Amino acid sequence: MQLIDQRIEREVRRHIEITSKDTLQKELRTLRNRQRPLELFFDGTGRGASRLPSAPHLSRTITELVDTTSVEREAAERNVAQAFRLLIAMEALGVGRIAGGTMNIVGKLSAVPLLDPPTDEVLEIGTLYGMFSAALIRMLERAGRAPSLTIVDPLAGTQLQPGATMGNDASGTPVNLAAVRTNLGLAGPAGAAARIQQGFSEDPEVRAKVADRPYGVVIVDGDHSAAGVAADLEWAEQIVAPGGIVVLDDFGHPKWPGIKEAFEKHMTTDTRFKFLGQVAHSGYLRANSD
Repeated sequence: MQLIDQRIEREVRRHIEITSKDTLQKELRTLRNRQRPLELFFDGTGRGASRLPSAPHLSRTITELVDTTSVEREAAERNVAQAFRLLIAMEALGVGRIAGGTMNIVGKLSAVPLLDPPTDEVLEIGTLYGMFSAALIRMLERAGRAPSLTIVDPLAGTQLQPGATMGNDASGTPVNLAAVRTNLGLAGPAGAAARIQQGFSEDPEVRAKVADRPYGVVIVDGDHSAAGVAADLEWAEQIVAPGGIVVLDDFGHPKWPGIKEAFEKHMTTDTRFKFLGQVAHSGYLRANSD
């Protein structure tokens, strides 16, 4: 009798285990199906890069912001949170995408306002779809600033880099003036009022048309070759305001060694710039105040 009871108990347990396993697998399938629409907000579909950073990456970016900008950690955390939400919103509403990895974009959007540029004039060399500039306008406005944006970009239909074949953009959207204007419109009046000079930053005629004011912020994100970055740094020396900020995008990125090469060579010259630090893959310089 005891043996029969044991067999019955084993069968009951086995049935419970099978039922529990089937139920668990069914629940997992349901969760996965529900999760997929949420993943579309954050995965790389249509932009080529995931927007779901890990906790260690977020923490490291916040630490680098504190080291580079000398603000309290609470302020850095606040800006990172706001910048991340803004990145997701811009790519959801905009045309195309913001180029770069999540932490590099969030780092730039966070750092520029925290570095308190001396003027509200912003020059972006290389914009792709103009979406980053629109987001930066928002971040500066959140800091109580009144940004005035100037963009220099060839807007050649696709992303251009010497020696690299970029191919069609992951977003499927051509790079053109209409796309940039649409995205800048997301930033309200300041975005709509932005100046866009179509052409290359090394072109003397292009430079002459936008070198009519000192810039509080110069974002170098155009030609990533050593020669191209060197030329943009030399130009930045002439147009950045005293105390102004220069942002070197993709600084230290293994895919673009020419950026750091040009920077290191430039810093051996009689430069106005002081290196402040690096956040993700962007380097930050400040011009002397005198």
